Amino acid sequence: MNHQETQNSKVDPQSVRGRFARALAGEVVDRPVYAVYDWFVQNRPIDWPSLFDRGLGQINHVDLVRVERPHLEVIETTDELDGEIRRDVRWITDRGELREWWLGEWRQEFMIKKAEDYRILARALEDSRFTATSEFYDKSEEELGERGITLGHLGWTTVRRSPLLEVQIEFAGLQQCAMDVATETPELMELLELISELELEKMREAAKGPAQYIKLWENLSIDILGPHRYRKYLVPFYQKAVEVLQSAGKRLVVHYDGKLRLVADDIAALGFDGIDSLTPPPEGDMSMAEARAAWPEKFLWLHPAPHWFREDSAVLAREIRQMVREAGPRRYCLMISEDVPPDWQRSVPVVLETLDEMQLY
Repeated sequence: MNHQETQNSKVDPQSVRGRFARALAGEVVDRPVYAVYDWFVQNRPIDWPSLFDRGLGQINHVDLVRVERPHLEVIETTDELDGEIRRDVRWITDRGELREWWLGEWRQEFMIKKAEDYRILARALEDSRFTATSEFYDKSEEELGERGITLGHLGWTTVRRSPLLEVQIEFAGLQQCAMDVATETPELMELLELISELELEKMREAAKGPAQYIKLWENLSIDILGPHRYRKYLVPFYQKAVEVLQSAGKRLVVHYDGKLRLVADDIAALGFDGIDSLTPPPEGDMSMAEARAAWPEKFLWLHPAPHWFREDSAVLAREIRQMVREAGPRRYCLMISEDVPPDWQRSVPVVLETLDEMQLY
């Protein structure tokens, strides 16, 4: 019995943790979990205790690896601009410097602006050293108790997604990255190889820790990337990542919150344990019934469609019931993973009450 299974054997089976454990193990879900990402609890100042008292759970994400980058110096400065915080970030290496800036939570400028910048970024990442740690996981588990579960990830900093998505989302932006992929810019191709090597090394260290589930923050929508590039750039990396984790008895979860229909068969063939933040149309393009038919054994971390929360309570409850019926009977939960519903005082309790009232199996 592994560390997490030992912990789960001691908990109340009707607590959030107990219900999560049974759902993840493949038991029939008789009372679905509805849980919120820890990031929102930390960054959205609403009355979380009242929602937890009503039965909302929490999903924590923790670093499993400490990182040292000997060739990189990071300098951040902040200022106020139009009532918001502007944050300027400089990455300094002995081969050049990269810059980006943020306004509030949103990046306004990417670091990569020309081909040579990929080589500067490569220098910043070269010779990175990774060391497994259980410190953050243990602290999270102690603080959560039976109110939720802790997932591992590769950190909120660089090298936490598959290589191409890492570059596209974190460093180059969609337009620059798309042009450089189309022309197979040598500097970018070399960087992708380096990130792949580093991320697999980081994953090997992460697999030494206690977390059974490790998440990649892919933020994938296939209508942006395209099936060809998915198969060329992402699938080979995923196959290696799954092999690394499965050999250590760990499971891979991917954050896929967009359209997936064009690669549904590819996803089925990959060894992912779960699809995180799976969202119905229009954000996604598959119903939950289609998703369950395509991936009968994968755990579906379901994100209700945002527009449902703008409907009246009866309509919201009806949509939630349909989602549950389509996703069940096993291996699923519901989550707040994209943002807190604006009418949370009404809508979140409606979801919780609907789940409690459903007569399941």
